[in-house]
Amino acid sequence: MLSKNPITTSLFDLFKVGPGPSSSHTIGPMKASYNFLHQLNTLPIEIAQKGKQIQIHLYGSLSATGKGHGTDRAIVGGLLGWQPHTCDPKALNGLMKVQEDKYSIVFQGIAILISATSLTYHKGKTDFPHPNTMILQLLDEAGNVLFEGEYYSVGGGFIQQKGQPPEGSTDRQPAYPYSTMEQLKVHLKTNGLALAQLMIQNEQALTGLPEKEILRKIDQILDFMHKAVKRGIRAKGILPGSIRLQRKAPVLYERAKQHASATDSFLSFMNAYCLAASEENAAGSIVVTAPTSGASGVFPGLTYLMKYHFHYSPQKMRDGMLAAAAIGFLVKHNASISGAEMGCMGEIGTASAMGAAMLTYAAGGSIEAVEAAAEIGIEHHLGMTCDPIGGYVQIPCIERNAMGAAKAYNAYLLAMTVEPGMQKISFDSVIKVMRATGRDMSKKYKETSEAGLALSVTEC
Repeated sequence: MLSKNPITTSLFDLFKVGPGPSSSHTIGPMKASYNFLHQLNTLPIEIAQKGKQIQIHLYGSLSATGKGHGTDRAIVGGLLGWQPHTCDPKALNGLMKVQEDKYSIVFQGIAILISATSLTYHKGKTDFPHPNTMILQLLDEAGNVLFEGEYYSVGGGFIQQKGQPPEGSTDRQPAYPYSTMEQLKVHLKTNGLALAQLMIQNEQALTGLPEKEILRKIDQILDFMHKAVKRGIRAKGILPGSIRLQRKAPVLYERAKQHASATDSFLSFMNAYCLAASEENAAGSIVVTAPTSGASGVFPGLTYLMKYHFHYSPQKMRDGMLAAAAIGFLVKHNASISGAEMGCMGEIGTASAMGAAMLTYAAGGSIEAVEAAAEIGIEHHLGMTCDPIGGYVQIPCIERNAMGAAKAYNAYLLAMTVEPGMQKISFDSVIKVMRATGRDMSKKYKETSEAGLALSVTEC
């Protein structure tokens, strides 16, 4: 069964700006530790003054691949009062360089030093509600827990604290409530609305923002994406980590320019753009979750192509982003965008489906064509493993962003050239299959680096 509760996620919660390399391992933990710091500042002073230590416990894939994904740096950054959308990525990457580094965490005039020894990486199976779990504790001198927060990093930079409503929860209701594609289509038909109109009106109802401000913020999100591409096609050198992976985007871009007259040159450019943004993510630079950081190269590659090669108008670009958000919302609401739950089909698979929907809608496709494109995008990522080598978002993640974009483009072509009625699998049906597949998949293939490609390079 798909969820009956209406979707209340904002477009700007789905598309978040923050540092790479992982929304689940970097953005989520930074937000959680920032939240914990805020709670420390609101503790009764008689409890706060007893605090002498801060301990952080990591479980699931946060433990298995947290070091490769920069989880330790993200947590320290959050405890220092940094937030993903405003932090300096260079300063963030400079944290926790050596075991001896210490940082002073200040709350209510109290300072507590933390270091690498403040973090414990727990191995083995757990029974937490989500595999990406972190527990932050304030301890007294004897090691007794004075206060703790249990957080789940549920994918795409979204967090949830135990005992608290899910992040982004609101008492506001969308203008047109839906939780399935079928319900969404009924609203469009009954009210004579275009998909972009419905998405705008729902966003207005949920956030209180005027339409002009929503469109401005969509343009800003696109600008962040395209800046990542521009940085990535100029950057050279080796990406951080023990793999010592050489950046490829600048070379691909130069070669694409040399063969710009070839009939398939747009694919060469798209590959370069996807790798450029994805390599920036792997380097810890600022990217946009679309819907996750690990999949943050798919959208920049496609939207850069739409803007600079297909010369789509700003409004078509915005409309495409709104269609993509509708698909991302449905996956997040009824399955998951977390690699720790769904494997890579939750990340690149969702990004590919969103990208296919964006291309189709921007090209004038009907809601039925948009649904078909998104369904094809998910269907051909079912069962895809998340098995990063060394716990880094590099191999196979960077190239997989380009492959996800290529599948999105082909899904768009298929959806636009075949009658939608000929598509036998609905989007709601494929989400059910996706969710079941994620549940059945071994945890070794879900972001833990315990199997698959993660074991193919002895050095890592």
